[in-house]
Amino acid sequence: MNTESASRRNFLRSAATATASLYGGAASFETCAQASAEQLRILVGFPPGSVPDSVSRLVAEHLGTGYSRHPLVENRPGAAGMIAVNALKAAPADGYTMLLAPGSLASAYPYLYDKLSYDPTSDLQPVSLAAEVALGLAVGPGVPVSVSNVRELVAWMRANPNLANVGSPGMGTPPHMLEAMLFRKANVPWQHIGYSGGPPATAALLGGQIAALILPEGALRPHQNAGKLRVLATSGAQRSRYLPNVATFVEQGYPELVMIDWFAFFMPRGTSTSIIDAASRRLQAAIERPELVAAYSEAGMVATSSTPAALTLRIAADRRYWEPVIRDNSIRLE
Repeated sequence: MNTESASRRNFLRSAATATASLYGGAASFETCAQASAEQLRILVGFPPGSVPDSVSRLVAEHLGTGYSRHPLVENRPGAAGMIAVNALKAAPADGYTMLLAPGSLASAYPYLYDKLSYDPTSDLQPVSLAAEVALGLAVGPGVPVSVSNVRELVAWMRANPNLANVGSPGMGTPPHMLEAMLFRKANVPWQHIGYSGGPPATAALLGGQIAALILPEGALRPHQNAGKLRVLATSGAQRSRYLPNVATFVEQGYPELVMIDWFAFFMPRGTSTSIIDAASRRLQAAIERPELVAAYSEAGMVATSSTPAALTLRIAADRRYWEPVIRDNSIRLE
């Protein structure tokens, strides 16, 4: 028997079986072929070039081999990611629509906002973790080059309150909350400037419109390497493997500022357990592929997948973390 032909037949047979399991169990090959003609949409609530957008596109590239058509990444930026959540709510629960979102939409937003247009416990059905990343505090050309650490930045902000503008990729995002925790602890006045994602916030920093910015460190590293900005601290418990010369907040006298941002996939309310479980298995297989792990690493992120149950536990743990942080720092949004 021709080994290559046999392998190809086995691959096609496996692909047909996987497609059947994703959309609800036992089905004939003809039925699966008809169903897989649909295109998977991955909704992202932040603009192209942002970290959530990059995560979704990396996963889509490696997930696409299991579909008849490459998954479509659909950017719905605005309202700190909630426009995309509302688009997920409106989508049919047929397994063809997923949301890639920061974990804060499911864990922190219930404590940040008096009213939400969605119910985090029912409208966001956990599927799998996607990535983890530490955050970095960076300064741009608006801050003197003599400022090289957090203590010196705080002193400069105190001496220049009219210039103490700090940006984030959106109100209520982990970078925004880390910013509030840092500067409230330092007892220094500052003005928060929220943007619709990382790219416009970075452009503002590089253009001198804001003095400092907190973003996932992977988004800051290329500009640091190019000498366009300076990362003063990172938010991991240990120094970042990607920015080993940058001290952590812990090292600089802020032991409570350990924060890892994470991103995950969700499906809409009413999606069956069988569809969610099958999608989770497929996502896990894609995220664990060596090529994707390497691509994540190049972007300063850690590839992290999970079962739906494990993601549910992660959200619950984060809610226990965020509730006192948001309350004690008086962070409330409308």
